[in-house]
Amino acid sequence: MRRYKFPRGMRPSLLEEREEFYKNEFDLKLCEEWLSWRDIMNTAFAVIVGRHTDIYPPEYERVKKKALIIDEHSGMKDVLEYILQYLPEGVYYDRNVYKDLKKCVSCPKAYKDCWDCENFLGQELAFDVDPENIPCPYHGTVKEKMERHQGLSFCMIEFRKARKYAWRIYEDMKEEFKEVRMVYSGRGFHVHVIDEKAMRMSKKEREELAKVYSSYGIDEWVTNGEMRLIRLPYSLNGLVSRVCIPLSEEDRRFDPRYDERAIPKFLKK
Repeated sequence: MRRYKFPRGMRPSLLEEREEFYKNEFDLKLCEEWLSWRDIMNTAFAVIVGRHTDIYPPEYERVKKKALIIDEHSGMKDVLEYILQYLPEGVYYDRNVYKDLKKCVSCPKAYKDCWDCENFLGQELAFDVDPENIPCPYHGTVKEKMERHQGLSFCMIEFRKARKYAWRIYEDMKEEFKEVRMVYSGRGFHVHVIDEKAMRMSKKEREELAKVYSSYGIDEWVTNGEMRLIRLPYSLNGLVSRVCIPLSEEDRRFDPRYDERAIPKFLKK
């Protein structure tokens, strides 16, 4: 396993720890509340078993790095059964909004080139601000870290800058849209825009918006719509053993090293 460097207390979770979390801590009702603005039955989910941690059930060796799509389910309880089967390092949902998910299951395009499809209704707008994207006076740029095989490593200097940028984006979006949500992703921050106007933005409009915030440490391919998956709130980020949680405006100085909401019980023993 590649050993990334993270702030104090953060480390990859073991398979038995992932299982413990999803059996005892993962809150389906909170997930359902988060997704209540959309039709869960028409929402696809996904898991990544062991792409970055290299920790995975041995039977999934061939697919450990792939995003395994869960698009045939009967609701969140059924999705949880898949999660317990795979014990993944990450759980995601599809930001695309579809008229009928069943048509996507049988579509030969396999979720590619959805934007011109009559079954595609839009995509939830989101910004993914990752601390490792922020240049650091000690650890260098993300390119330099990748050359050292440390592309996902980050320190608290980078985290605090990412936090500042994420809240700036949040404030900007609040001026333009009705409902904006801030989420701690387990490493950085996700700004979700849950708004009909944002959902119907074109690919070109999203690309222009991504360019505006390109210096804020965002993954542009999330904002421009190319990457449709985003981490499911209340799930476990298995790379750092932190819970992905929604934040309020009182959480502007949120610190994942000490905030009990983000620390799974298996680290508190």
